[in-house]
Amino acid sequence: MNKIITISREYGAGGHSIGKQVAQQLGIPFYDRDIVRETAKASGFDPELIETEEEDISKADSIFKSICSVSSTYYHDSQDAIHDVQRAIILRLAQEGPCVILGRCADEILRDAGVDSINVFIHADDVHRAVRVSEMTGSKNATEIQKLMAKKDSSRHTYYNRYTGKRWGDSHNYHLTLDSGALGYELCIKLIVEAAQAAQ
Repeated sequence: MNKIITISREYGAGGHSIGKQVAQQLGIPFYDRDIVRETAKASGFDPELIETEEEDISKADSIFKSICSVSSTYYHDSQDAIHDVQRAIILRLAQEGPCVILGRCADEILRDAGVDSINVFIHADDVHRAVRVSEMTGSKNATEIQKLMAKKDSSRHTYYNRYTGKRWGDSHNYHLTLDSGALGYELCIKLIVEAAQAAQ
């Protein structure tokens, strides 16, 4: 097995947990927050800014402008600068060998660079996602949870569209699109592992 696996996911669909288990079963590295740490180290940006940039474009831009003089930077905003650094890090991680990379347009970054990867999108219905988000956040407020899910997904869609020119979640962009609510996490993990093992 010599493949990189990228996982894009709806908020609350369990993509992080599924990706981590896939990596463990295949005995390869799993990269998520490691990319944030590497980006902070390489760019000098605060990790909090990097995480904000991945979830809330407008807020990140205002933080960036408050700490940087526009005249002193080549970049229009923090998102462009951070995306460029993350792109370089993702390509370096892929060069080091098989791994699982979560989010951050890794599928398109690798495709553009001519690096083979198995690209997966994890989704689920609102009920399954809401239960998981409630567990993650501790919130029992259904309206709050729905708003949070919509906001996170909208941010991911906007980010993906901005840097790939493609529609986030469109099945044409992925090799596997899996409904974790209907299939369950274990079967999703099994299908991704089998796809990775079969791909040569």
